[in-house]
Amino acid sequence: MSLSFHWFLPTYGDSRGLIAGGHGTFMSGDRPASLRYLNQIGAAAEDNGFEAVLTPTGAWCEDAWLTTAMMVETTETLKYLVAFRPGLVSPTLAAQMSATFQRHSRGRLLLNVVTGGEPHEQQAYGDFLDKEQRYARTGEFLHVVRELWTRTDPVDFEGEHLRVRGALLANRPDPLPPVFFGGSSAAALPVAARYADTYLTWGEPVPAVTAKLDAVRSQAVDHGRVLDYGLRVHVISRDTAEQAWAEADRLLAGIDPADIARVQANLARSESEGQRRMLELHGGRTDSLEIAPNLWAGVGLVRGGAGTALVGSHEEVADRLVEYAEAGVSHFILSGYPHLEEAYWFGEGVLPILERRGLWRHPHRRGAVAVGTPFATASSS
Repeated sequence: MSLSFHWFLPTYGDSRGLIAGGHGTFMSGDRPASLRYLNQIGAAAEDNGFEAVLTPTGAWCEDAWLTTAMMVETTETLKYLVAFRPGLVSPTLAAQMSATFQRHSRGRLLLNVVTGGEPHEQQAYGDFLDKEQRYARTGEFLHVVRELWTRTDPVDFEGEHLRVRGALLANRPDPLPPVFFGGSSAAALPVAARYADTYLTWGEPVPAVTAKLDAVRSQAVDHGRVLDYGLRVHVISRDTAEQAWAEADRLLAGIDPADIARVQANLARSESEGQRRMLELHGGRTDSLEIAPNLWAGVGLVRGGAGTALVGSHEEVADRLVEYAEAGVSHFILSGYPHLEEAYWFGEGVLPILERRGLWRHPHRRGAVAVGTPFATASSS
């Protein structure tokens, strides 16, 4: 087993400080998200050995499909983890878009299915289903998409929320794009168990992540499926622990208290179970933010969604990643401020340590050889 590492494209802008907003709240950085800058991040991710880059979805960022389609020709092997919301496009069109992207990118598409943002944001796109209905629709959507990807005869389907008749793709994707899916509510887990290839969770302490993965794993077994598991978390990795925590302190000192109050008020109305869990980690307080060894909740004071960071020396961050891997995580989707520079801090600091331990290999390096499998449970249990 070799761990897979992915980076993040800040299509709302970037900054040397924490950017307030996200998860249904508008945000922007003082480094504009120009295509030129995003291409720099893509090149840095590819050079440092990240397998793919996650591109977010929402009214607060650029469109993920269009952005990544324009970036494909600037990289050679880097994959693109495109986030999208199934309620905003028909399953037949999504299956066709995926097949086209996969063919023209030569197999470099991964899909991050996002069931929905906050109700006010969904309604801005014309989607008025409630949370439970959105998850039910996502299940129907993924069922139709997989049928279109794998069948040669026309697909007929009539569900509670979606209906297609005589749907067929002229060209099916090869290989099939892996589906990444996250969700912490009770309605999310059955959808993940039946349709996801990789189940994603945000960075919580290892025992909480383990419990969540076990819940998904047990449901997947009921469907005769074995999933991979991924963790979405920020990183602040430096040569020494003192340097890393000094950087975390700098980020914290740069937060405007008014931004904390504004963002926390917006996030408090969230219907997301995952967001609720993120808020509970810090409780809106600026002290006691190290909620587990090397796990810092300061990002979540002003950023919706993934709100924690692994902070420490390169060796310490590597140790914490190994602990998550032992719990079953094999995909790590990382980010840091600014994303260009932090890609090098992690890529040059942590990844070589994991390579020496036999847990990772550079996916783009010619002549790279497979490594050993220190823990058998990481992808098979």
